[in-house]
Amino acid sequence: MRAGIDAVLPALRPLSEPPRPPGWNHAQLRDLLDGPPEREAAVLVPLIDEREPRLVLTERTAHLRQHAGQVAFPGGGVEAHDADIIATALRETEEEIGLPGHAVTPIGFLDCFETISGFVVTPVVARVAAERPPWRPDPSEVDTVFEVPLDFFLDPANLRRYTMNYRGRERAMVEFHFDGHRIWGATAAMITNLLKRMGCL
Repeated sequence: MRAGIDAVLPALRPLSEPPRPPGWNHAQLRDLLDGPPEREAAVLVPLIDEREPRLVLTERTAHLRQHAGQVAFPGGGVEAHDADIIATALRETEEEIGLPGHAVTPIGFLDCFETISGFVVTPVVARVAAERPPWRPDPSEVDTVFEVPLDFFLDPANLRRYTMNYRGRERAMVEFHFDGHRIWGATAAMITNLLKRMGCL
């Protein structure tokens, strides 16, 4: 299946209607959380604006206290000086991979996602200009920046489903493997949320 960014647009929540908690996965986490998520966060879901768009992902450095070595979208917690959730996503992305705001055009939102660590995350989907500066990963947070064709995720053969035992419960999980990278956890869940909203799952 070949899809350009225009095929993604109808699946997104409009910028005028940012999603609010609870996250779409709230029911799945109800028995793991002591209460509602304590902190808001945002990630950028960057799509390079070419005829065959690519998603931009990062691999976290191995020395981090949380999520070391995991694949993630650039992003982080909301700070008091951020104007809104989009500003958080753009600020964190520039800090982590050196992508300046002038090369990014937000186009919509996915649904909120809750994490076991107590965050409610808002994914901001954005076009990234093909003529953008080189990636400049912050070595304190990001080991590698890599790109995955959107069509890779749209191919059902690339989605792997499995179960894992967490705190004594079997939980359904999804993951993707691309060029030596394992894309799983919250990142894979957000990608599947996009695929569901596009009608691909």
